[in-house]
Amino acid sequence: MRRLIAFEMVTLDGCYASTDGDFDWTHRRERDAEWDAFVAGNAGSGGELVFGRRTYQMMASWWPTPAAAQNEPRVAEAMNALPKYVCSRTLQEATWSNTTVLQGDAATRLQELKRSPGADLVILGSGELVAALAPTGLIDEYQLALIPVVLGRRGKPLFGGVEHGMELRLAESRRFGNGNMLLGYQPRPSAT
Repeated sequence: MRRLIAFEMVTLDGCYASTDGDFDWTHRRERDAEWDAFVAGNAGSGGELVFGRRTYQMMASWWPTPAAAQNEPRVAEAMNALPKYVCSRTLQEATWSNTTVLQGDAATRLQELKRSPGADLVILGSGELVAALAPTGLIDEYQLALIPVVLGRRGKPLFGGVEHGMELRLAESRRFGNGNMLLGYQPRPSAT
């Protein structure tokens, strides 16, 4: 069975977005060649991408454009070429190349995808989708890019919907010169 990995940028206080939908805080850090190389390499590492509807629409409005190809050619090429899925109860069709709409219950549809042959599935951003899936146990790894900012009450917490807690095991960590950290966590098996 293939794995479902969530890659999410989060603040020090665990938020994936501000309450007004602002994501500018993810890019306010000084330029860092190592971070930029990581982002480009991560985009080109393969897999199949999974998005919630809002993130899909935001990504689809940027990556296929000439401006994206000029500003971030390696990332744009990978983003446009990779197979993509968008989980949505309302979206009827997807126009971005190599995209399939998964209608209905996201957890059910992603469980079906995990059982099918193919590369690992990577939820990219899509904090609402990750927050909804966290309590289901479907996510095999959380790759959290920790950005050193605090949103406080203006933030939407990634794990705010988890009622009974989760135990995670640190699988990897990496510090970047701009202060960002990559933390990879895997759920610990429950002791039953």
